[in-house]
Parts: sequence; structure tokens; C-alpha cells
Amino acid sequence: MKRYLASFMTKEAFGQFVKVGLVGVANTIVSFALFNLFLWMGWWSVAAVSVAFALTTFMSYLLNRAWTFEIKDGRVSGGETMRFYLINLAAWAGTAGTMWLAETLFGPLSTIAANGVYLTTSIVILLPKFASYRDIVFGKAIKEQESSPSGA
Repeated sequence: MKRYLASFMTKEAFGQFVKVGLVGVANTIVSFALFNLFLWMGWWSVAAVSVAFALTTFMSYLLNRAWTFEIKDGRVSGGETMRFYLINLAAWAGTAGTMWLAETLFGPLSTIAANGVYLTTSIVILLPKFASYRDIVFGKAIKEQESSPSGA
């Protein structure tokens, strides 16, 4: 366990953590843009948010695979993609659950308070998402790349 925790205290891990955060910011911007585009096109809001989520989660998968973890094999794995979506659904459930809990405890939240809960939850959940991406989603590909003769 100590070795595992120490694996987060490296320069490489810090760089990957920052990149996961930056991909998340880009993902959020694109998701809101798509959501609003779909609304402008007359889509039902639930369909708009669902398609925007699906598309931007896949974009996040591709960016994290190629840029954050620098996996250069050019593949898209069905198993990786499924695990990536499941982790992001769990993150969404944790965020929604935290929002629900805040509203249950404190009553209706102001826009500022709701955004504060959302931002705080997003920051807190970033480390578990990073660990899940690194170890559960991309771990096999990272190990295969490290053990290949060229290392890339």
C-alpha cells in the first residue's frame, strides 16, 4: 500500500494528474457547447445532455489515452472505453449524490452555493478519477508500452 501511495508522489504522476484536470476542463467546455448547440437545434434537454455527455466522455477517453498517459499504440479498446464510461458514470453519481445531500441537509441551494458544491465535488473526485484512469482503464496499455522494446 505504501508503494502504491508513493506512486502518486512522482513528477510523472503529478504531470498526469494536471493533464487529467486540464482534459476535464476542456471536456466541460465542449460538453456545455454541444449541450447548448443541441438545445438551439430544438432537442429535448435530456437528449441534449445525454448525447453531449456521451460524446465528450469519449473525447476525454481519447485525450487521456493519447496525451495524459501517452499511450502511442493508436488503438481504441472496447474494454478500456467501457471501464472509462463506468468510472465517469460513478463520478457523475457521486457528484449528483453530493448535490442531493447538500440540498437535503441545507434546503434549496442558491446558484452560487450549488456551483460551490459542484466545484468542490469536482476537485475532490479528481484524484480518485486519476487513479482509476491510470490503474483500471489504462494500466494494461501503460505496462505493455513500458515493456515494449522501444518503450513507446
